[in-house]
Amino acid sequence: MAVLIFILAKNSFAQQAMTPEMLWSLGRVGTECISADGKQLIFSVSIPEVSENKSKHFVSMMDLATGKTNVISKNENKKSDFRIVNSTTTLFHQNKDWYLADANFGNEKKIEGLPEGADNVKVSADLKNILFTKEVKIDKISAADFYNDLQKSNVKVYNSLNYRHWDEYEDGSYSHVFLASLNAGAASNTKDLMKGQKYDCPQKPHGGAEDVIFSPDSKGVIFVTKPKTGTEYALSTNTDIFWYNINTGTFKNISEGNMGYDMAPQFSADGKYLAWLSMNRDGFEADKNDMMVWEVGTTNSTNVTAGWDESVTGFKFSNQSASKIYFTAYVDGTEQIFEVNYGMPAPNIRIKKPEIKQITYGDFDVNGLVGEATIFDTKWDTKIATSSKMVVSRTDMNHAAELYLVNLNNGDMKPLTHVNDAIYATLKMSKVERKYFTATDGKKLMNWVIYPPDFDATKKYPTLLYCQGGPQSALSQFYSFRWNFQLMAANGYIVVAPNRRGMPGHGTKWNEQISGDWGGQSINDYLTAIDSVSKENYVDVNRRAAVGASYGGYSVFMLAGVHNNRFKSFIAHDGVFDTKSWYGTTEEMWFAKWDMGGAYWDGNNLSYTKFNPSEFVNKWNTPILIYQGGKDYRTPEGQAQEAFQAAQLKGIKSRLIYLPEENHWVLSAQNALAWQREFYKWLGETLK
Repeated sequence: MAVLIFILAKNSFAQQAMTPEMLWSLGRVGTECISADGKQLIFSVSIPEVSENKSKHFVSMMDLATGKTNVISKNENKKSDFRIVNSTTTLFHQNKDWYLADANFGNEKKIEGLPEGADNVKVSADLKNILFTKEVKIDKISAADFYNDLQKSNVKVYNSLNYRHWDEYEDGSYSHVFLASLNAGAASNTKDLMKGQKYDCPQKPHGGAEDVIFSPDSKGVIFVTKPKTGTEYALSTNTDIFWYNINTGTFKNISEGNMGYDMAPQFSADGKYLAWLSMNRDGFEADKNDMMVWEVGTTNSTNVTAGWDESVTGFKFSNQSASKIYFTAYVDGTEQIFEVNYGMPAPNIRIKKPEIKQITYGDFDVNGLVGEATIFDTKWDTKIATSSKMVVSRTDMNHAAELYLVNLNNGDMKPLTHVNDAIYATLKMSKVERKYFTATDGKKLMNWVIYPPDFDATKKYPTLLYCQGGPQSALSQFYSFRWNFQLMAANGYIVVAPNRRGMPGHGTKWNEQISGDWGGQSINDYLTAIDSVSKENYVDVNRRAAVGASYGGYSVFMLAGVHNNRFKSFIAHDGVFDTKSWYGTTEEMWFAKWDMGGAYWDGNNLSYTKFNPSEFVNKWNTPILIYQGGKDYRTPEGQAQEAFQAAQLKGIKSRLIYLPEENHWVLSAQNALAWQREFYKWLGETLK
C-alpha cells in the first residue's frame, strides 16, 4: 500500500488547496469481497491518467489481522469481480475469461466453454453448475432485420416505448440468465432460463451481479427481472424475484403480489432465509425501500422494516446469527449502519417483531457494506472478545472513499486503507457544519454549510446554493468527483447544501412530499436556505449563485424565474427546462408520470404551468451556464437547447457546454476536467 500512496502523492507535494487536477489524481477505492474465513480483504484502487483519458488499476489483498497488503493484479492484467464460491473455492474475472481459484485466489484455473459476452458469472457451492448472463437477440429493430437487401442501412423501427433507455437505443436484444453444467472446468448443457421472454436480467441500466445468485444448497437459482416489455415496461417499476428449482425445472415468483421494485436478493449463511429490498407502489421509484425476509420453503415472509420510518439502502446478513441483518440507511444528512434483529424463530414459530437500532454515528457516510471479518484486536476489542466486525466503505465531504473496519457492537471505526492520505496531508481542509433553519411551513430544514479553508468570519465570501438532483436523492456526506464541495470551498466559495423536501433521511413523508410539487415547497426550502445563511455577515449577498444537476438543474431553471434578484449567476447541468416537452421525450415514464402527477393532456396540472420553468422565462435576467450530455435520454438534450436559446434570444449572458458522448453523468477524465474548468471560469466571470 505504501507504493500506492507514493504514486498518488508525488505530483501533489506542497499543494495547499484542492484543484480540479488534484481531484482527478485521487485514487478511487473500490470493494470486492472478503475471503470465506473472514481474514483476507480484496479491494481495488483506480487512479485516473488524465493525459491518456483512462485509469491505472490495482487489485490488492489485505491480511485483516496484520494490515499487510499485496498487489495481486494491475493495469492490463487486471482481475475483477472476485467472488466466494465455498470455503475452499473462489472465482474471478480477468480480461475476457473467468477463473476458479483456491480460497486465497491462487492456483487459478480457467473456466472453458463460456460463450463470448458471458457476464455476471456465478458458480454453485457444490461446483456442479455455473450461471451467467448474456444478451440474446429477439426483436427485429433495424431495417437490416427486415430487408435482406438493406444490410448497410442505418434505420431503426420501433412500435412501442422503451425504445431508448439511459444512454442507449434498444437494438432488440435482452439480457438473459443461463444455467450450465460445470464439467471438469467446461461449461456444457447450457439452458436459457428466460428463453423467449423479452425481459432483462440484470435490470437495466444499473443492475449487476447481485440480480442473479445460487441458493447456498446449490439447488436453486434466484434472479431479478421485470416481466414486462415495451410501453408497459416504460410505465412500471414492478420487478419480481424468481426462484428456479434446478432439480424439477420449475419456477416460483417469490415476490408475487408486491407491485413495486423487488431487488438485491441475499441468503443467510445457513440458507434458511432469503432477504431482499422491496418497494410497495408500482411506478414510484423513490418509494420507501423496505427489507423483506422469507423463510425458505414456507409461505412466511415478513417486512422487517415495516414500522420504521426510513428507507434501506443496502444490507448484509450477520455471519453470527441468521436472525440478524446489518443495513445502511440515510439519517439527518448522513448514511449510517443499522441492525435489525427479528428473533431466532424455532420450527413452526413465526418471525418475532423486529428490533432496529443504529450502530454508527457521525458526520460521514457508510456507503457500502463489504462483509464481516473474524479477526480480534486486543487494543481495540477490550471488552468483548467475540465482537463482530464489518468492513465498510466510508466518505465525507473532505475525503473520498476509503475502507474502514467497524466494531458492530459499539460502532467504533478504524481505517484499513490510506490510499489518499499523503495528498490529504498537504491540503487545508474545509470546515463542514450542520445548520438548521425554519422553512416557510414551520418545519425544521437541515443544511450542510461548507466553508473555505482558512475561513475568516470577518471577511465576506461569494456563496453557492447547491441544488441536489433526484429529486429524491440524499444530500449526505458523499464525495463527488464532479459536484465536489471540497473543491468549491477551496476556490473561495461558501456552499450551502439544503436537505430540502424530497430527500431521504428525514422520514418518509418528507421524502415523498416533492412528487407532484417540484416547483413548490422544495423551491421555497432553497430560498429559505440562501436567505437564512445570507444573514451572516460573512456572506456577500452581491455574489451569490445557484448550481445543480438533474432535478438540481430543474431547480436552477426554476429559481432563475422566481429568485427576485437574489442570485447573480446560475449553473444548470442536464436539467428539465420545459416539463411538457420533457414528459414527451424522457424514457422512464413511470418516473415522469408519478412525479408530474400525470400527463400534460390529462387536464389542469401545476407541473406543466406553475411548476414549469419555461413559463417564467419572461422574468429571466441573470447570467446562466448550461451543461448537457448528448447521450442523456433521462433529460434529453432538447431541454438544454431550449433554455440556452431562450437566454440568448433575451440577450442574457449565457453559455452552453455540450458533451456529445456523455450521458446523465460525466465519466471521461478529460471531459470532467473541462467541465470543472468551465465551472470555475464561469463563476469567476459572473461573481466578480
